[in-house]
Amino acid sequence: MKSTYSISEAQSRFPGIVREAQDAGSVTISRHGEPVAYLVSRERMEAIVETLEILGNPRAMKAIADHRSGKVRLTPLAHLDRDE
Repeated sequence: MKSTYSISEAQSRFPGIVREAQDAGSVTISRHGEPVAYLVSRERMEAIVETLEILGNPRAMKAIADHRSGKVRLTPLAHLDRDE
C-alpha cells in the first residue's frame, strides 16, 4: 500500500484511501511533494486523544513518574479481593 497521496490522487481515490487509513492507521496527503495533511483512522485518533489526556493530567503524570522511579509498588488486582 502507498501511504502518501497527492491532493488530486486523494480526491479521485478517496474511498480507497479512507480504507487504507483505517487499516494502516494514517495516510499522508501532499501538495507538490510536501506533506500538508494526514488522514487518521478513528482508532489511532482515539489513542492520540487518550495520550493527550494523560499527558495533560498532572496527577496521572506524577503517578507515572513515581512508578518509573520505583516509589510505587504495583499490586495485582487479584490481591484486592483477598480479606486481609
